Amino acid sequence: MTDYASIDFTPLLDAAGDEVVTHSLVRDVTLPSGKVLALITLDNGRDHTRPNTLGPKTVVELGERLDELKARAAAGEIHGVAVTGKKYIFAAGADLSDISRVRSKDHARLVAQLGHHVFGKLSTLGVPSFAFVNGLALGGGLEIALNSDYRTVDASAAALALPEVFLGIVPGWGGAYLLPNLIGIENALEVVISNPLKQNRMLKPQQAFDLGIMDAVFPASSFLEKSLSWADGVLSGTVKVERKNEPGKIERLTKWPIAIKMARGMLESKLGTVPRAPYAALDLLDRARGGSKAEGFEREDEVLAELVTGDQFAASMYAFDLVQKRAKRPVGAPDKALAKRVTKVGIIGAGLMASQFALLFVQRLQVPVLITDLDQARVDKGVAYIHEEIGKLEAKGRLDADGANKLRGLVTGTTDKSLYADCDFVIEAVFEEVGVKQAVFGEIEGIVAEDAILATNTSSLSVEEIGSRLAHPERLVGFHFFNPVAVMPLIEIVKTPHTNEAALSTAFVVAKGLGKNAVLTADAPGFVVNRLLAKVMGEAARALYEGTPIADVEKAYAPIGLPMGPFQLIDLVGWKVAAHVQDTMAGAFPDRFYAHENFHALAELDRIVEKDKGGRVTGLTKAAEKIVKQAAGSTPASAETILRRVQDGLAQEIRIMLDEGVVPEVQDIDLCLILGAGWPFIDGGATAYLDREGASERATGTTFHHPPIRGVNS
Repeated sequence: MTDYASIDFTPLLDAAGDEVVTHSLVRDVTLPSGKVLALITLDNGRDHTRPNTLGPKTVVELGERLDELKARAAAGEIHGVAVTGKKYIFAAGADLSDISRVRSKDHARLVAQLGHHVFGKLSTLGVPSFAFVNGLALGGGLEIALNSDYRTVDASAAALALPEVFLGIVPGWGGAYLLPNLIGIENALEVVISNPLKQNRMLKPQQAFDLGIMDAVFPASSFLEKSLSWADGVLSGTVKVERKNEPGKIERLTKWPIAIKMARGMLESKLGTVPRAPYAALDLLDRARGGSKAEGFEREDEVLAELVTGDQFAASMYAFDLVQKRAKRPVGAPDKALAKRVTKVGIIGAGLMASQFALLFVQRLQVPVLITDLDQARVDKGVAYIHEEIGKLEAKGRLDADGANKLRGLVTGTTDKSLYADCDFVIEAVFEEVGVKQAVFGEIEGIVAEDAILATNTSSLSVEEIGSRLAHPERLVGFHFFNPVAVMPLIEIVKTPHTNEAALSTAFVVAKGLGKNAVLTADAPGFVVNRLLAKVMGEAARALYEGTPIADVEKAYAPIGLPMGPFQLIDLVGWKVAAHVQDTMAGAFPDRFYAHENFHALAELDRIVEKDKGGRVTGLTKAAEKIVKQAAGSTPASAETILRRVQDGLAQEIRIMLDEGVVPEVQDIDLCLILGAGWPFIDGGATAYLDREGASERATGTTFHHPPIRGVNS
């Protein structure tokens, strides 16, 4: 077994640079029983907007304090040790910027070993250890708690999670061994693998308690006082802690291997086999069934060292930085002081998309929202949908009765267009046809105020052409949402040659108010996401009509690691929508985009593809197969050919888009694909992956990133 105490961690400290150190501040607390508890408060000296992180200097200092407390415990000076955090924050885990700078696999292994060495001390102090989780606890922060003997949590803590798999690594400071042995394999699979893969889902305090991660939950107003009293009871023997989910012998022999097998099948069905981290985490959880804690920690050391130095983690860190930093400071956004204040929103249309818009606007902006349509029946149906969705939020406890009634009262539906007169921001959600959109804007332009902002949700049409008949085209802006509206975080804000700064600024401010991330794009066909998805879908359609079985086409795309295959994606967005987008792109760039008239005949069917239980496309329905055979060739493409076409086609198109100035920089392409199409973090969007696979150089003669984004082992 590794003797952590004999390891020289100096190289980590030398490489730590300007780490913001989270100090371990110790004070003694005399408990009601007269026993003394040493309380460590983790505090980096910053406010709650800069969470405590666990860089090497921080972890070494915590280790030094724990060594001192162990000596005091041996001398009988203290009877227990507890760790808590500064206001609202326990600890947000490892310092990712530090981990992403590792120079070698040996360096990465040291990071894991240091955490195991120091956090492991919490179980060898000679007195009981406690974690008073008073706020946010992520990754290594939660692992401090797991290494402690007992845990309490503040009922108002923002979130608790082990998000490492989301970032392309694994819990490497004890979590992969300790958690399943505390709460059972099924619960551990949820926390370590399932939640990170569900858009990095976090646990609420009560959920953490119910799972058995936490031993007690106390209200924020008296959290520390009650935690100290509870710890006193544990030390005195008056409080008995039951671990109801701790796995027994039968679970280890029977349920454990079955749960692992089912989880592996789920991963293969949902993700394919390209992502490394979920499978590495699964193997660690599997092996945690037996063996010692020391063996479990050693396994974590090796797996973390392997993943941290790999390509997928490097790409994930690039993607994480885009989402956490670039998305919050959109490039090209004008001064927000130029934005028009929005006190009422108008939505042209009352269909499903329009109703989703209305629900989002009224929830987020809390201003009056007007929806209109051609007849009152459509309007009534739209308003009913909005009221129903508000009712669902109320039933789930996300709104109280007063809040729900307030939102319902802010929504007005009518066929009377004159009510647009006092709207500050009007967005259309009508049929995707230029003439229709021109007509509805032409009708209301004379009604709204001269400085009212007009927005179109077109997914691929020219915004400039839509506004070409307006008297004031400078106030028109593209404002493209993604489906489902409430969930997808991206809005593409489209600037035409005429769009003024006030309209653009208002669009960015409104997007932020809606809780969305906005990216500025030029007025080019398909903008960013649909243009590149059209390339993905078009190459799949090309292979299908060459005579390649649809299941083989889906498999050919697997190495890209997309959240779903191309035909599964088409089935999700809708075959008619996909056919329309393909026509638009092939019409604009016939030499680079593929479309087939037969696709429209397919789109008329009620059901087109067969799927397995995981939602993956396995074949065409008989009716669809009959239609495709009318137009398909007899020269199926190989998987290698299909993959090469889509890789090189994406690389070529992205280079053209950058040369045309569709977005300011390559990072904006990747940000759009991550937020608008669920492109995987482990690919770094598209461009890091295309560089890594050689497609960028094959198609364009150079890479997108200089140097390419690669792991240190590459």
